Amino acid sequence: MTGKQLTRVLAGTPEHLRELHDRLVAAADAESILDLAYRTVDTPLGALLLAATETGLVKVAYAGQDHDMVLEQLAAAISPRLLRAPARLYAPARQIEEYFARRRISFDLPLDFRLAHGFRRRVLAALRNVGYGTTASYATLAAAAGSPKAYRAAGSACAANPLPIVVPCHRAVRGDGTPGRYIGGVEAKRTLLALEATA
Repeated sequence: MTGKQLTRVLAGTPEHLRELHDRLVAAADAESILDLAYRTVDTPLGALLLAATETGLVKVAYAGQDHDMVLEQLAAAISPRLLRAPARLYAPARQIEEYFARRRISFDLPLDFRLAHGFRRRVLAALRNVGYGTTASYATLAAAAGSPKAYRAAGSACAANPLPIVVPCHRAVRGDGTPGRYIGGVEAKRTLLALEATA
């Protein structure tokens, strides 16, 4: 049974099936066969899907990305052994909630960057140095990633960021200061920038 199917089965099921699910998660965790754990967290921008491997947080997805499709992609790209396991994602969920409540300006989480490669991964590393309440141009990020002329590729790397919010691609802007594309949509990007500007 896939994670998607299990989620559908558990929605609105009797308590004993929920307890069975919890035992299944605990057994899978104890046997080290739970390769991917996931949960959702409610935010002012809608529900975010969080997924983690044993290495760390590997995916943050907006509702507009279709959470079921994201889970299928993760199962194909990383492992089909995934389960809804909120306890394993307690720290990321808490830190995201603190961020939206303006009680956190940076994230202190183990991250798994396996979904980004090469230049894109270098851009994500550069993004982690862009401070709360500030922005950096795509050209600046391209230079920091070692390819000063690759500002369009830097923009694409930001747009494909598997860890939005936590790795702050919303702080990447065009050279003229306009927002540019964002995986959660331009309005979500403006909301995040405004949140940080007023903190």
